[in-house]
Amino acid sequence: MPQTAQGSAEAQPKQSPVKVIRAAIVGTLVEYYDFGIFGYMATIMASLFFVSESDTAALLKTFATFAIAFFLRVPGGIFFGHIGDKYGRKSALSWTILLMVAATAAIGMLPTYITLGVWATVVLVLARCLQGFAAGGEIAGANAFVLESAPTKWRAFQTSMVNSGTYLGSLAASLVALGLSTAFTHEQIMSWAWRIPFLLSLVIGVIGIWIRNQMEDTPQFKELEGHGGTKKLPVMELLRTSGGVVVRVTFLAALITGGYYIASVYAATYLQKVGGQSSTVAFLSTSLALILGVITLPIAGYLADRYGRKPVLFAGSAGAAVLGIPMFILMSGGHAAQAMLGQSVLFIMVSVVNGSSAAAIGEMFKASVRYTGAAMGSNVSHMVLGGTAPFIATWLIGTTGSNLAPAGYFVFCALLTFGAVFFLKETKGTELNPD
Repeated sequence: MPQTAQGSAEAQPKQSPVKVIRAAIVGTLVEYYDFGIFGYMATIMASLFFVSESDTAALLKTFATFAIAFFLRVPGGIFFGHIGDKYGRKSALSWTILLMVAATAAIGMLPTYITLGVWATVVLVLARCLQGFAAGGEIAGANAFVLESAPTKWRAFQTSMVNSGTYLGSLAASLVALGLSTAFTHEQIMSWAWRIPFLLSLVIGVIGIWIRNQMEDTPQFKELEGHGGTKKLPVMELLRTSGGVVVRVTFLAALITGGYYIASVYAATYLQKVGGQSSTVAFLSTSLALILGVITLPIAGYLADRYGRKPVLFAGSAGAAVLGIPMFILMSGGHAAQAMLGQSVLFIMVSVVNGSSAAAIGEMFKASVRYTGAAMGSNVSHMVLGGTAPFIATWLIGTTGSNLAPAGYFVFCALLTFGAVFFLKETKGTELNPD
């Protein structure tokens, strides 16, 4: 007798959890290295591609270009979510990494404003848009890939590892930026060495693409596909059945989008412009914060598997709200050790939420719209709160005259997440919705 779709899926050998997590982490690392290096190079890119009457105006234009990419995350999430929910998680994730590498390498080959004029700026913005489009489909797909392959009792722990890829990518970008400022003179960097971090994407990107291509799709997607459960238009099915869930995800993700970019990408600029630190100290501080974040993520995931998603989410968002302003005071005080402490504490609070939210978000959706739903909710948050965070923080200081204004934005993001947790259904120990 022929096997049922479910029986066929169950009969297939399971992929090694280590290989599944490795494939997700490596790809996400590449994506977030590529996406983050632009932010860490903001002050240099401002000088090379934007001509303005002041350094602040040039920096604002650079951060505006950084933010534009986030507006492309939403259509990118819908596009790759459609591929991932209809044709498979693996197919979508292979394309996201390929597009991201191509866009980042293109930035490294661009002529600067002095050579090409305004067209250099235009092409730079277009490359950032392509980066944003690719990034829109990455993290939600990688989380779905691991979530659907993980044992029920370890889902939060294993998905927290995926987010470590985002941190490791940002850490790699920060360390490369640090190495650049250490190994080369300012004149060399402005002349040609600034291209190195972007061109390195080609090397790590090829490795990431190769590893992902060795993987098979998730057992749950194979089962879904086997019994004809995929939808013709996943986004329409999502809006019809789970629109309210997408809104909850958008608010839940506030701290891990807006708070993340304030505590990592923008903080490197803040420490230099406000705290009076050298670029070396700023990148060392950011690297330390990211390392502590990588350590925090699996701890938060483990706690979420043991005690529930909601208690951990409450603790992380409440801690961020309470500690936001005091930690920014330390960061602006001019003492290197205090600055590092302040940034690290902020980032640890973000990581507590990040380590427990990946599973919580994926568990809200049924399999046929999981990729699209998680991508849409988190990308709207990225667009509104995350990509604009460095721009808004810089603008707030210029408008209010207060160096603590960015702390208010960080606390605002924390409170949005804290409020959203009240409306979250606890999903610890529950089975994933197969339809």
